[in-house]
Amino acid sequence: MAAYVSLFRGINVGGNHVVQMDALKELHQSLGFTDVRTHIQSGNVVFKSDETDSTRISMRIEVSFARKFGFHSEVMVRSDGELREISEKNPFRHQQDKETKWIVVMFLKDRPDATAQDDLLKSYAGPEEIRFIGKEAHIYYPEGIGRSKLSGAYIEKKLKVLGTARNWNTITKLMEVMQVGG
Repeated sequence: MAAYVSLFRGINVGGNHVVQMDALKELHQSLGFTDVRTHIQSGNVVFKSDETDSTRISMRIEVSFARKFGFHSEVMVRSDGELREISEKNPFRHQQDKETKWIVVMFLKDRPDATAQDDLLKSYAGPEEIRFIGKEAHIYYPEGIGRSKLSGAYIEKKLKVLGTARNWNTITKLMEVMQVGG
């Protein structure tokens, strides 16, 4: 049985599409997932499953979510192994001059093609640093996320791929929860 995290896009942001974490937990349990735990209000659910196909798990959650809550939310699912690999390959992780609270990973639904990645990098001239590794965009926001013009919507539009972002502190906590039995 493997541990996974489901990362919901666009719920509980700015008072829109509000979903209680207990309801998300119940949804995951209704799908047969075990050891279900939630972390913070932004739609992070850690669970275990015998299923080995993250894409299939994601689709099951999305369909059940839409049925239960009446609107669609993209769900990016990553296994504990995938999350560890994302952590190990994070290009900003061990840089002393990078504050972890400004390091963000955007978990993408699919791997963006090289042309779209180049288009994003060429079209944006802000102070942020962006690195692509697999299906993730690692971003450092040196002046903070809230003031940046490099928004999730802008990134999605340029990459032509949907995603959801989490800061490094949240990712570290999710990895801890996964190891504790989540």
